[in-house]
Amino acid sequence: MTKEEQILCKHLLDLAQNAYQRDCTVFSNFLNLNEQDVFLSIVDQLPPVTYVLDGGYPLAERKQVYFSPIGAGLFAQAPLYYQAYEEQIGNLFLNVVEIQPRSAKFAEMLTHRDYLGAILNLGIVRGKLGDLILEKNSCKVICVEEISDYIVNNLERVRHTPVRCEKIPMQAFEYVPKQKEIRGSIASERLDAMIGLAFRTSRTKMTGLIAGEKVFVNGKMITSNSYTLKEGDIVSVRGFGKFSYYGKENQTKKGRYFVRLGVYE
Repeated sequence: MTKEEQILCKHLLDLAQNAYQRDCTVFSNFLNLNEQDVFLSIVDQLPPVTYVLDGGYPLAERKQVYFSPIGAGLFAQAPLYYQAYEEQIGNLFLNVVEIQPRSAKFAEMLTHRDYLGAILNLGIVRGKLGDLILEKNSCKVICVEEISDYIVNNLERVRHTPVRCEKIPMQAFEYVPKQKEIRGSIASERLDAMIGLAFRTSRTKMTGLIAGEKVFVNGKMITSNSYTLKEGDIVSVRGFGKFSYYGKENQTKKGRYFVRLGVYE
């Protein structure tokens, strides 16, 4: 574990301890996949608290960790950010800021990097920002509530494109990622074979990505090429994308399996 990861572990354990000792709910900054994996490696060290990883919508990549004392009831049924809003518990809910060009006709083709860079240039740290969702002529930014007004009031331009921003409460936000269905035959449900099928690339290249700690299954880093996927698993590959594994459909006479995947667009 690196020094940075050790510092993260201590910080998260301190947050959990605060939740337990003060009998309240606390939350972390947004964590990337690697940081989530680090957190999951220390859950057996947590005090008696309940935790939830949440990024504002199903399949979010960047997520916060929420800690609450066992029995507090905050994680009972509804997603935490709805309950927190209804119960007025501090800032334990998220906002979405939608960024749109003031004139779509004269707008540049803006990328994820363009939007992220413009926001970070306002002095906002990455940990306050969740996923950035690009849509046609707009970008929706999931962020902690405390900075949403600041973005709305101060972000005026992305690259050379004048923009306007609008705050959207989480209750009004709905996003379902689009998927492209892929079917194909593989010799086994090994991780490297599945990734090769999903992204139409060589198994050898995928092996390097797995060894390079760039592959996550359900948010947990996997470094074994022979790791076997299970139906319902969600796989993220840095630099390539994300897909869901929907399972085997049938088996050929030669023993290969026809499988179905959903690659997120």
